[in-house]
Order: sequence, then C-alpha cells, then structure tokens
Amino acid sequence: MPSTIIAVRHGQSESNEAHARAKAAGMAVALTAADDGVPLTPLGRRQASALGRRLAREPEPEVVWCSPYTRAVQTWELAAAELESTPETRTDTRLGDRLMGELAGMNLAAIRQRFPEEAEALLRAEYGYRPPGGECFSDVADRVRAVVGDMRAECAGRRVLVVAHDAIVLMLKHVIEEVPLVSVAAFAPVTNASVSIWRGSRSEVFNDDGHLRGISL
Repeated sequence: MPSTIIAVRHGQSESNEAHARAKAAGMAVALTAADDGVPLTPLGRRQASALGRRLAREPEPEVVWCSPYTRAVQTWELAAAELESTPETRTDTRLGDRLMGELAGMNLAAIRQRFPEEAEALLRAEYGYRPPGGECFSDVADRVRAVVGDMRAECAGRRVLVVAHDAIVLMLKHVIEEVPLVSVAAFAPVTNASVSIWRGSRSEVFNDDGHLRGISL
C-alpha cells in the first residue's frame, strides 16, 4: 500500500448549491448542465484554499490522483497553490462521480415527480440501487478497487492524495478497510472539502472538516 492515502472531496459546486437551496425550499430541481463540467462556487473556492492550508500541515503528498471533473480539478489547483511542493499529478476517469443515468441532476423531489417508481426503489435500497443508465455503489466500488490496486503497484510507500467526490471517498472506506457496503451509510454524508486519511489500511481521520470552521458562514 501507499504509506498514506489522503482523500478529499471537492469544494462546494454550483450543483451542490442549487440542490441545497431546493432542499431548503422543499422544491424539485433537475439540473441540465453536464455533471463533469460543473464548477465550484465562490464558497467552494474558499473551501479549496482552506483545504490546501490543511494539507500543508501534513507531510505533503508525493503523488496526486484527481477526478477529471471540473469541480475536482479546480479544488486541487486552489489547494495546490497553498503547498510548498508540486507533486506528480494525474487525472483518472475512474475517480469520476457516481453516474446517475436518467436521474442525473435531479433531487429526490424531482425523481418522485418524473419517475415515482424509481424514487421508491431508491429509498428501499439506496446503496444497492442502480438508476436507469447509471451506477449502483458496487459499480463505483469496482472502479475504486481498480484504482487502489494500481496505487499498490505504482505508489507503494509513497504519500498519495486523491481529489474526488463523496461517492469515491465512501468507496475508499469500503475498499481499504473492508467495511461492508451495507454499513457505509453510517459514514455519510461526506462534506465538501473534507479530509480522510489512511495510514496503510488503518483509518486515522475520516470526513474531517474542522479546517473549514468559519469558511462556510
């Protein structure tokens, strides 16, 4: 294994903000923008910079594996500006967010309006549910397992940073610690710009967002 794996979720994105507003208002929302191109909000950019300052308190990463989604790339660019070193960086499509297929961009209220049967199926088995044309969490876990396998082969003994999405961080928990998939829900939600750290296969920190105190106000 890498000596350390640090996994971070991207800062707040425009989609995150739109969904939060809709939830607070009890409204349905169905976003049409391509998910991989959604950028950070001004708050998300501040969170990413604060994340970089948090990472600077650790031994800095030697290798960075980043989701190719805009919000993840922007998060890493802003965080990297706070570090002294410039680690080797790669993007990997396997670290992209969970694909929601025909339900992409919709909150639960919108799914209930347009696809009531899918909404019921989602509520019955969230972590086992595969939306039409999309992925269930075991599909995401397969992607993450393949990435971790490559990290074992290529980054043994090195400090690796993963910049990705909530689903990816949760599946790292599942894959690295062998937490049963049905038990992963207990560790959700993974917050924007949070930090999770594994030393070998041991979890040291999970979903820590203390460095954001005051940023989100």
